[in-house]
Amino acid sequence: MNIKGLKKLTSIYGPSGYENLVAEYIIEEIKPFVDEITVDKLGNVIARKKGDGPKLMVAGHMDQIGMMVTDVDDKGFVRLTNIGGINPHITHGERVIFKDGTVGIAYAEQTADMGKLKLDKLYVDIGAKDKEEATKKVNIGDVCVYQSIFDETDYQVSVGALDDRIGCFVMMEALKIMGTVENDCYFVFTVQEEVGIRGGKTSAYKIDPDVGLAIDITSSGDMPGSKRFKIGLHEGVAIKVRDNSLLSHPKVNKVLVETCQAEEIKYQMEVLEFGGTDAGGISLTREGVPASCLSIPTRYAHSAHETVSKDDVEAAIKLLAKVSEKKFEI
Repeated sequence: MNIKGLKKLTSIYGPSGYENLVAEYIIEEIKPFVDEITVDKLGNVIARKKGDGPKLMVAGHMDQIGMMVTDVDDKGFVRLTNIGGINPHITHGERVIFKDGTVGIAYAEQTADMGKLKLDKLYVDIGAKDKEEATKKVNIGDVCVYQSIFDETDYQVSVGALDDRIGCFVMMEALKIMGTVENDCYFVFTVQEEVGIRGGKTSAYKIDPDVGLAIDITSSGDMPGSKRFKIGLHEGVAIKVRDNSLLSHPKVNKVLVETCQAEEIKYQMEVLEFGGTDAGGISLTREGVPASCLSIPTRYAHSAHETVSKDDVEAAIKLLAKVSEKKFEI
């Protein structure tokens, strides 16, 4: 597994609306493996590997969750609002980092009701003695993300931004091993998924695909005390059946399952009772697009310590490469 590449990809600052640095890195890495690359007006990176068959759109989002500055008080403490799904209980006590490298500690007000903690009861201490000093580094509208450490074991990887840099990584690695393709493949590295599946919708409208696939994370039901959910790490790539944005097309899932069985790829079926991915946006484009999602089971989603299985990631890479090469008949 290309751990060096994944470490680099997850280290790049790229909250929703600010994905340009991630895009630049991805473009340089995939140029040798595709026929053309374009960047649309919203910032989606559209990489095409030409084939004579159906248009297959594969989407993984570049953006990560973040927080935007709403105020800096007289003592230099910073207040925030969310960009994407921020849990204040997870954020409390974490370090955050801004684009220029400024680091702060997110903490709750001492009088906050921790049982009902909301984001407006958190502040960030960037080490400034007053507002004048703080605003030399941080101002209203600036965005921070969790500061995280890349950690690898024999079986797992933990770091922030795996939602959804791991999907982008799967797409990048699949492109490297794909041979001649029978589908006309559009691998789209999308923007602003965390704030409403925006890039997936607009890029799908432009491409007008015959089939759509998202590559994203999903939850995991294998931790102590977890809600019952038949998805776990090390059990294979997850093939989505439903989430709150999508009912996967049965014919698309039939192709995915049959490919896993033919290629001896470990897989599991995902029935998610919340959330959504770019596949939901793709499926509702124009008159509708048959779509599904390849999901990477993930522990501790939307935190600085998102955790995935190396084996599950490798399974997703192999499955994506195989279904991209063979004509997608549905």
